Amino acid sequence: MHDIRVLVVEDEPLVAMALEDTLTDAGFTVISAGDASSAIQKLENEHSHIQAVVTDIRMPGLLSGWDVAYRARDLEPEMPVIYCSGDKAADWSECGVPGSVMLLKPFALEQLAVMVAEMIGAKPAGSSA
Repeated sequence: MHDIRVLVVEDEPLVAMALEDTLTDAGFTVISAGDASSAIQKLENEHSHIQAVVTDIRMPGLLSGWDVAYRARDLEPEMPVIYCSGDKAADWSECGVPGSVMLLKPFALEQLAVMVAEMIGAKPAGSSA
């Protein structure tokens, strides 16, 4: 993969670290944000260099992962979006952006790397096909 950048938005440090490590091991470059406001700022500054967004939904502050995804799609209409949540999945069909994917927590970390790769049409590092 040639420097495919994924924005990971997660407010729980240990979860964020696990997501980041998994995606880095799969060959992606990770840009991290600990809340929706920071994520939106990074999108506004770097959206042309970000190929996918992985976001939690419920985070501290006034904004949520729903807001992150909508801003990502405002900036890049085809931006792949993967939501990760344990308790907001029921709202996905109503609040999620079209063409997005929901991963229910807890999930196998490898699922995330495969899902990101599928959504952007890349092959994760270490895959045999």
